[in-house]
Amino acid sequence: MVLSSDTKNKAFNKDGKRSGKRPTDSRPHDSAPAKPGFAARAAATKILAAVIDRKTPLDGMLDAEGGNPAYKTLGESDRALVRAILNSALRHLPRIEATISSLLDSPLPEGARALHHVLVVGAAQMLYLDVPDHSAVDLAVEQANRDPRNRRFAKLVNAILRRIGREKQDILEKVAGVPAMPAWFLSRLEAAYGASAALEISETQLEPAAIDLTVKSDVEGWAKRLNGVVLPTGGVRLAAFEGSIPSLEGFGEGEWWVQDAAASIPAKLFGSLAGKRVVDLCAAPGGKTAQLILAGAKVTALDQSANRLKRLSGNLARLGFEAETVVADMSKYQPDELFDAALLDAPCSSTGTTRRHPDVLWTKGPEDVAKLAGLQGRLLRHALTLVKPGGVVVFSNCSLDPEEGEDLVARLLAETDSVERVPVAAGDWPGLEAAISPLGAFRTTPDMLPLADGFASGLDGFYAVVLRRRS
Repeated sequence: MVLSSDTKNKAFNKDGKRSGKRPTDSRPHDSAPAKPGFAARAAATKILAAVIDRKTPLDGMLDAEGGNPAYKTLGESDRALVRAILNSALRHLPRIEATISSLLDSPLPEGARALHHVLVVGAAQMLYLDVPDHSAVDLAVEQANRDPRNRRFAKLVNAILRRIGREKQDILEKVAGVPAMPAWFLSRLEAAYGASAALEISETQLEPAAIDLTVKSDVEGWAKRLNGVVLPTGGVRLAAFEGSIPSLEGFGEGEWWVQDAAASIPAKLFGSLAGKRVVDLCAAPGGKTAQLILAGAKVTALDQSANRLKRLSGNLARLGFEAETVVADMSKYQPDELFDAALLDAPCSSTGTTRRHPDVLWTKGPEDVAKLAGLQGRLLRHALTLVKPGGVVVFSNCSLDPEEGEDLVARLLAETDSVERVPVAAGDWPGLEAAISPLGAFRTTPDMLPLADGFASGLDGFYAVVLRRRS
């Protein structure tokens, strides 16, 4: 029966329909004003449904201008709450679903997806956010009452969520062993890294991403000024703080830019770039472009989106940097003169960025990984034609899946004699030796880079390899 264990709602039969005497209908009229906070929960539920059921990326729906209509109507504090609910719900989704299932004698009725999302949003607030239980319960019940599909389940919503509130600590302990990622991806991690490492990655990605900076100069000085710590990558990681990034010292003066520690690695693998012509393929938003310029290269930044290149130019302007920008599909791009080097940070499944993009594992699947790996292979082969004989291409992406990294490069090298690997020396990266593979490629995982208390540990999952075009 679709009933809450130990708190069975006698108003329902096994089909979820009302049985016996109809209980008093205490639901609000649809025309009655909604309770404070209702709009935020309703928006979170709609967006969660779009992510899980329709595989819609979260970032676009949370865009202040072009995002979800329900989200755009909210004030900033409610928008912040929606973001917090969604991030918590998506990070902990398997555990939340396991909790809900454990409180039901049988699964929810087929097609009751709207009810499922209401329960997930309510449970996420109660288990993982500092939201009063009574608010989460009351507003979830109101959501059910205001939705014709869910009205008959309002008492069930109330019973399940109230039980979660009463048994919160026991529930959290019971589901702590449930891997916090979908089975399809966990199995791929186990195959690539082993079961123990896969679970460690799964646990690490539950924590929000840290704020890392790449600075122009005086790394130690900026770490002290901003209450940060110097990382093995040469960047600065900030301690937790309240406020906005633009309000920090040095932002307006262009002394640094935000860039995850792992994302800063590929541009540092070229060696000396002074005076060299380098093309940054798929360049926007421009963090790696700025690194190449800082290293002394004459940079051409290429992207197929004019709007993204406009944003890149704005970011470079704040930093006092300039680059030639080219709007083009890189797979068809043919320069007038070959470059000394090329950076290809290729479009990928982004499975290494789940700390900051927790929707990725719910909007992607194995078929997406395979499709993107095929695209990356084509782009990499073309990138190698854009450099002079003896020129270097650094290929990277933010995927944890070897199909988009190690396997792709091994296949390329097996198919052609015109390209060779340039191994990265672990000794050149103190503190990150574990990220250098036996073949000399970079492979970071979210469970790497443990730091002292006060600073978030971990970094994005990245793959990067240096390839040379033979003469």
